[in-house]
Amino acid sequence: MIHALAALLILLAAPQAALAQDLPGSEASQSEAGLAGDPVAMWQAEPTGVLSAEGVDLAAFRYLARPLVVFGDSPLQPQVVEQLRLIEREIGDLAGRDVAVIVDTDPSARSAVRQALRPRGFALVLLDKDGRVTLRRPAPLSVREIARAIDRTPLRREELRNGAGDEPIN
Repeated sequence: MIHALAALLILLAAPQAALAQDLPGSEASQSEAGLAGDPVAMWQAEPTGVLSAEGVDLAAFRYLARPLVVFGDSPLQPQVVEQLRLIEREIGDLAGRDVAVIVDTDPSARSAVRQALRPRGFALVLLDKDGRVTLRRPAPLSVREIARAIDRTPLRREELRNGAGDEPIN
């Protein structure tokens, strides 16, 4: 698990273009190239994956997913490492609630996500499917706490009444 977390941190520190390195013309590189410019398509293809904030438009996730954004000043910031470790252990619970995990650890890049949510240092921000901020915390949270915050929202309660998604965490 430590190796997976280290690899994730290295990927987050690399530019997004470097994430889709494969042999030119191969089927894998063509499908990755098609997804590279569309974070929503990347999330739909791999709901348990983690997206870089570079090129993400939060409005594109509206009514499709709940963006969970992990902000930090560096990919090696202890709170970022801890939050990603907590998420990695139970990412399936988040995927079952239509959560798209987005990481922004480069304040100098001034991503659209960072400009929209304006974090200071480490921040964990959860948006509901309608784009409203549901949760904003300056410290890491367990997936259980994040799931409870999701389960308390009106949109999630409606999903549960209609039979969509996982059962709530008590």
